Amino acid sequence: MKLSDFDFDLPDELIATRPAKPRTSARLLLSDGDSIRDLHVSDLIDIFRPGDRLVLNNTRVIPARLFGQRQRGEAVAKVEITLLEPATNGWRALAKPLRKVLVGEVIRFSDELSATVAEKSETDLRLTFNLTGPDFDVALNAAGAMPLPPYIAAKRPADAQDKDDYQTVFARHAGAVAAPTASLHFDAALLQALADKGIAFTEVTLHVGAGTFLPVKVEDVTTHRMHAEWGEVTPQAAAEIAATKAAGGRVIPVGTTALRLIETAARSGQIEPWVGPTDIFIYPGFRFHVTDALMTNFHLPKSTLLMLVSALIGKDRMDRIYAHAIAQGYRFFSYGDASLLIP
Repeated sequence: MKLSDFDFDLPDELIATRPAKPRTSARLLLSDGDSIRDLHVSDLIDIFRPGDRLVLNNTRVIPARLFGQRQRGEAVAKVEITLLEPATNGWRALAKPLRKVLVGEVIRFSDELSATVAEKSETDLRLTFNLTGPDFDVALNAAGAMPLPPYIAAKRPADAQDKDDYQTVFARHAGAVAAPTASLHFDAALLQALADKGIAFTEVTLHVGAGTFLPVKVEDVTTHRMHAEWGEVTPQAAAEIAATKAAGGRVIPVGTTALRLIETAARSGQIEPWVGPTDIFIYPGFRFHVTDALMTNFHLPKSTLLMLVSALIGKDRMDRIYAHAIAQGYRFFSYGDASLLIP
């Protein structure tokens, strides 16, 4: 399996820089067997069946991009920080420019929020902040910007609207630095309409990391090493998913993050409670134990997410779906349109 097998040409104008409004007006490509239908997210009410269970990732994206200043004597310099993940006594973070930042320096982001550079490596930093707990959360929310994916950030800076747009309506547990983007298409009205029809919901938590945007650099994709992300499938969540499987219902993760987490928790062959880091890499040949279908956005060329989709529905079928999506002008990536893929 070669990396080049997962490449395709995408017109730049199909990269979405803002989401559809309202959320449920986004287009939806339904692939069921050999058929492809062009619908909208609002049509999910007619697609899902009573007894189906949607698995939702309830992680909450933090405003992880910070713009600060460091001072040496009279000299003041700007520093851009992107938080990566909590670390022992602080946060791991990226810095621009990394080489000019020194251990022991203080970076000030606002009157309330500052951080000291505790450690520095060739790739990142460990920062210790002056605030912790709820005080840190409040100050970070005021000073930080949403960490938009590189392909959006290259076109425009994050703004106040992104703090709503780049967050799911069921986000509960803070810790992600990237959104579970398939879930951005749901609003409260659609969730209620699905529940009224008899569709069930299970929430899991996977804190999506910046590593989700790292490129695959090996030509033999089977040798790629995935980044680790922290997740939890509670005993209640595992029991709900197991009950749906036993009753003959479909388990449908909304997004690749939810799928990766429940398949991590089902490596024994059946779903079990899980908590901890997962670096599961799903590519063609993977055996799925709980996933019956997947709702997901359209992914980057040569990405691990494209390999995951190929594993679920087959490489040839994925190629046909993506060719159709491009020809029909679907919007791609985090703020783009959605697909529902039924093997």
